[in-house]
Amino acid sequence: MLNKVFHDQVAIVSGAGIGIGYEMARQLALNGAKVVLNDLDEKQALIAADKIQEEGGICTAFGGDSSELRVIEGMVNFAVETFGRLDVVMANAGITTYGSFLDYQPESMQKLLQVNLFGTFFLVQAAVKEMVKQGKGGSVLLTSSVTGHAAHPFLAAYGMTKAGLDQLAKNLIIDLAPHGININTIVPGATLTERTQSEDPEFEKMWSRITPSGRPATTADIANAGLFLVSPLSRQITGQNLVIDGGWTSVGIPPY
Repeated sequence: MLNKVFHDQVAIVSGAGIGIGYEMARQLALNGAKVVLNDLDEKQALIAADKIQEEGGICTAFGGDSSELRVIEGMVNFAVETFGRLDVVMANAGITTYGSFLDYQPESMQKLLQVNLFGTFFLVQAAVKEMVKQGKGGSVLLTSSVTGHAAHPFLAAYGMTKAGLDQLAKNLIIDLAPHGININTIVPGATLTERTQSEDPEFEKMWSRITPSGRPATTADIANAGLFLVSPLSRQITGQNLVIDGGWTSVGIPPY
């Protein structure tokens, strides 16, 4: 796609055992990057990394919960020790919790905030410290969601965390831009993944009906946008939230 534009660059992608994260890690590796692929499930991380290596990419697994500081620090150190540098971090790991606002429980909120906000914030912090030390700039990408831009049933808490990531990207330009580091979010709409299709057998049919483009996104659609935002083609783009939803948020047809 980008003709090895990431040659000799080193990237971390969290939450990349399957789905959008996996496809971003895969495309980075196939376009020349050396990738550290993280997933909570260490076995799944190893499977994913092996698949990418079989296609000819350079990819190494790093299992662990990316919302834990020891895992974050270990992952960044591992990337630098293994490949000598760090150029790109894609903070993709996240969880979804469902529930009506009136019944939503504190324990669900605590885990949601820990993974989606705490983990993302401190992974970016650890990666950026290394980029600053290197003095050669870099790119940061956060994975947000259209639920942070438009109301969605049973996802008030989740949407709140994703809106927080959008704001984080806007705010961090103050700290990152002087070091030549850009930061943006991708904002996926309905996307065909293993999880979405297993949770709802009617997922593709419903979202094809209410999405102006006539279909939900594929993981490749989201990864294409993500790779652009961390490539040299987009160095002047920073603090932006790129919505990839086939036009759904523009028309606002509710998914129910």
